[in-house]
Amino acid sequence: MAELQLSDRSAAISPVGPSLWQNVWVRRVVILLLIGAIWQAAALWQNNPIMLPSLTDTFSALINGLAREGLVSAIAASLTTLIKGYVLAVLIALVLVALATTNDFLRETLQTLTAMFNPLPAIALLPLALLWFGLGEASLLFVIAHSVVWPFALAALTGFQSVPETQRMVGRNIGLTGFAYVWQILIPSALPSLISGLKIAWAFAWRTLIAAELIFGVTATSGGLGWYIFRNRNELYTDKVFAGLAVVILIGLVVELVIFKTLEQRTIRRWGMQR
Repeated sequence: MAELQLSDRSAAISPVGPSLWQNVWVRRVVILLLIGAIWQAAALWQNNPIMLPSLTDTFSALINGLAREGLVSAIAASLTTLIKGYVLAVLIALVLVALATTNDFLRETLQTLTAMFNPLPAIALLPLALLWFGLGEASLLFVIAHSVVWPFALAALTGFQSVPETQRMVGRNIGLTGFAYVWQILIPSALPSLISGLKIAWAFAWRTLIAAELIFGVTATSGGLGWYIFRNRNELYTDKVFAGLAVVILIGLVVELVIFKTLEQRTIRRWGMQR
């Protein structure tokens, strides 16, 4: 009886630790704290803030940047350009893939174009973008669109081709054709591939934008995060460079772990299409 009571008491107490550790956010916070501790120790050991600023100096530079040195406007400029290019490219890719589903020739054409341009780095098109569109936002939108269209089109086309024939027959039997067929049959069935393609395309677009801003510098009326990093690197403010890089990483984490995670949980996981 005493052993049974002890077992019950242990069962009531022990789950607190494991259940807390099973929380994915707790584990990730612990990982980030470990990385921060290693960073701080390495910076103190090296004792050269130009080569490697400490975590505390970087955090201070981040706060100052957000409050007084234009980091907020740089973030807004980058995100505005990114959203424009990303949405435009996704719409272009969806139109191309929808057309490719209508006949074999268009599908072969899209597959050929994807095979040609998907491996081509968007940065390699920067000289042409400057030549065609000049130094401005249009050049950034061009390289972002290139970095998004082909990987997303490839993922969407693969998803559409994997739709079971039974579902296709259901759509045809109820008289769906053209856009209605794509919207009501192909897109819901291929949603896991579409979301995966959106995530890959987002990562390509984000890194392409930052790299392009490092080269283009100021576009339109204000510079973005890439320009903020480049400008502070030239002035040897390494802590501000790290602050800019930290913002790039944080935005990437928010998009990946909050926006796309929420989208997956409310669609494909909720509907049992993904575990």
